[in-house]
Amino acid sequence: MATIFTKIINGEIPCYKIAEDENYLAFLDINPNAKGHTLCIPKVEVDKILDLDEKTYMGLMAFSRKVGKAVEKAVDCKRVGLTVIGLEVPHVHVHLIPLNSMQDATFQNKVKLSEEEFKKVAEAIASKL
Repeated sequence: MATIFTKIINGEIPCYKIAEDENYLAFLDINPNAKGHTLCIPKVEVDKILDLDEKTYMGLMAFSRKVGKAVEKAVDCKRVGLTVIGLEVPHVHVHLIPLNSMQDATFQNKVKLSEEEFKKVAEAIASKL
């Protein structure tokens, strides 16, 4: 059965898209730790990051770096943290989280954004690519 991320890739589920190429997709996390919390995923459905072939792994890291730099320019933060946990969805994903304190990286404190706020932040990040 396809993961929720594969359904997003296939257009079956909407997302707040930031960037996309033939191999990767970046979109806003809908349950964000901070405004601008972005997920980068490979379009190939693989559960664990270390199971990616080296080319896909390195491509995901390069794509995530590019998107992370755009997040850093678009969102007021001290830095953008990068983490890979991967327990909640069995599809490799990189979290890019705007950080102002360590609390932003804990996955305990979530922020609520309106649909309009999601759209504005997605457009702001995409405009920095």
